[in-house]
Amino acid sequence: MAQTAITPGTYALGPDNGSLTVHTRRGGAAAKAAHDLTIEVGSWEATMTLADDPTEDRLALSAGSTSLRVREATGGMRSLDDDDRASIAQTIDEEVLKGTSIAFASTRVARGDDGRLTVEGELELAGTSKPVAFELGLADGRLAGRTTIKQTDWGIKPYSALFGTLKVKDEVDIAIDAALPEPAGRRGEAHG
Repeated sequence: MAQTAITPGTYALGPDNGSLTVHTRRGGAAAKAAHDLTIEVGSWEATMTLADDPTEDRLALSAGSTSLRVREATGGMRSLDDDDRASIAQTIDEEVLKGTSIAFASTRVARGDDGRLTVEGELELAGTSKPVAFELGLADGRLAGRTTIKQTDWGIKPYSALFGTLKVKDEVDIAIDAALPEPAGRRGEAHG
């Protein structure tokens, strides 16, 4: 039975009940040699509070910038081995995100009649905060959404090698997919 409405309360999301992933695509003249990557964020937590008054709905997320690891690689001239995956993780840690915090805080959450949430807020990435907006959908007890950001909007120079003939495209997709747990607390229940 498909669930189309979310019960008010506070929901805790993280690696125990979902996944947060970053999807990169390759570009440049030597793109055939590279891989499109699905990178999993290993350490993250999100809190979604849906109040009885929808104007008080909130969503916050924080993630460990040093917890990103390659989950899947497609394309390329050869498969990635463990050393390749470790090298990519090190590059992300040391050259791309540089250990900076990753955090999102909503400024507006709007509920749709179909159970969808339209979320607007500020994403802090690589020491810069910028506005982002995305939709979250609810179906069969799962919450899922995806948005595309441009790395350069946050001052991140997309990774490149071989004098720029091999590079990661500026646009990366960020996706969340989680089993929606029971809410930790429901606002307004004690008021009868």
